Amino acid sequence: MKAEILKALRESEGYISGEKLSKSLGTSRVSIWKHIRDLKRDGYVIEASPRGYRLVSSPDLLLPCEFPDLEPKIHHFHEVSSTMDIARELARNGVEEGTLVIAERQTTGRGRLSREWQSPQGGIYFTIVLRPRISPVYAPRINLMASVAVANTIRRLFGLNAELKWPNDVLIGGKKVCGILAEMDAETDTVNFVNVGIGINANSPISQLEHTATSLKEELGREISRKEFLRSLVREINEQYALLTRTELLEEWKNLSVTLNKWVRVISLGETMEGQAIDIDASGALLIRDKDGLVRTALAGDCIHLR
Repeated sequence: MKAEILKALRESEGYISGEKLSKSLGTSRVSIWKHIRDLKRDGYVIEASPRGYRLVSSPDLLLPCEFPDLEPKIHHFHEVSSTMDIARELARNGVEEGTLVIAERQTTGRGRLSREWQSPQGGIYFTIVLRPRISPVYAPRINLMASVAVANTIRRLFGLNAELKWPNDVLIGGKKVCGILAEMDAETDTVNFVNVGIGINANSPISQLEHTATSLKEELGREISRKEFLRSLVREINEQYALLTRTELLEEWKNLSVTLNKWVRVISLGETMEGQAIDIDASGALLIRDKDGLVRTALAGDCIHLR
């Protein structure tokens, strides 16, 4: 109902009466008043007068009512420890595919290899619950899918040259603008769920000490609409997710990659590989040819570009 009221307020050229709202939305004027009150508590500035209601401004928050098509699937928080923690419990309790856990700020956000992911106000932080019908062997494709979706969204909305570093970083000008973390719950031959956490430096400040990071605000010289970006990104994720088992996804990732053909060092648990990144295989793993000509497979790990 709040989403419908917002839609009506935004489409109105001036004030719209509570009576007109109640008739068009099929509810009582008291119900309209209560929802208007709740919207004000959320940060919306709404003027009330004898002529009705008028929307003055909206908060820069990723509230469920801003996404009518997605609203039933969104769990929104102003601050959490980590959206991944909440999504894990929801997924284990059988929440439907496509559920989104969104936070304005995370206190203990994390990236790959248990690293801390800085999550100040102004970024976009969310986890999406997926239940792909694939073998666990092909789970690395999830990272590729999510990174392609983020890069495509940045390119389409802003014309920035977003590129991909294996396995799941999105770069602009060689600096990281987005990190992705996928956590899987699986059995021998079945994936129960994969939670994909995505953290984007949108309007968040970048410290002068963070020489390897950037933000969309810094690249564009202005703040972006986080709502528009998230709406477009979820749409792009759905499109790329449909290609998860097809070769088109791998080809699209290769076209955006800055890792292929570079000399790299991949550090994973208990093992380090070094050589030229020559390709990715059908599962999304990185193929590395070492100095002796031996081709090795890196399923996951920290990838460092050497030259």
